[in-house]
Amino acid sequence: MTTSSVLSDHTELSRFDRALFRLESTLNLLGGLTIFALVGLAVVHVVSRKLLNAPVPGYVDWTEQFMAIFAFLGLAYTQREGGHIRMDILLSALKGRRLWLAEWLSTLFMLLLTTALIYGTYFHFARSFDLNAPLFSRDSSIDIALPLWPAKLVVTISMCLLWLRLSLQLWAYGRAFIAGKNRPVAVPLIETAAEAANREAHSVEGADE
Repeated sequence: MTTSSVLSDHTELSRFDRALFRLESTLNLLGGLTIFALVGLAVVHVVSRKLLNAPVPGYVDWTEQFMAIFAFLGLAYTQREGGHIRMDILLSALKGRRLWLAEWLSTLFMLLLTTALIYGTYFHFARSFDLNAPLFSRDSSIDIALPLWPAKLVVTISMCLLWLRLSLQLWAYGRAFIAGKNRPVAVPLIETAAEAANREAHSVEGADE
């Protein structure tokens, strides 16, 4: 049983939402596994330095590279679940079409901002990936000269996935505004603290069964 507040039905919009969510969940899991791997690397680094006086070469460089994975791969997943910082206190005062219009406008703003970020991050990736550039001008880490383009590519891919999620939510909010629905699909619904706690409790009960 899921703890998500996102509703589903048999419409094309909901099917697209669930398909995209599977990809987002996979990348979010990859980000979590990356954190676990970094914890293991930190343990090896500390133990090796303490007992063998041989720290892991380029430990800081590897950490900086992998930070892009767990920091950005979960962006779209978090957006789908409504986990980013939101003005729920303000939005909860709105109802019906006024609420969906406010959500639509804020999603449009985020979509435009994400579009600009995709352009900027891809530009930095392309510049870093230019193998014909002089060696001294290529982006690499300071210690062991790891190439930085993989981390920059992860950022661009994450932004593209977030763009898809925002586009889908823009569609969903527009559909809800036109139809005047109270509980649309494919978007995180605003919940009170009691509703969220009750949903979490039911989820735990389902897991125990």
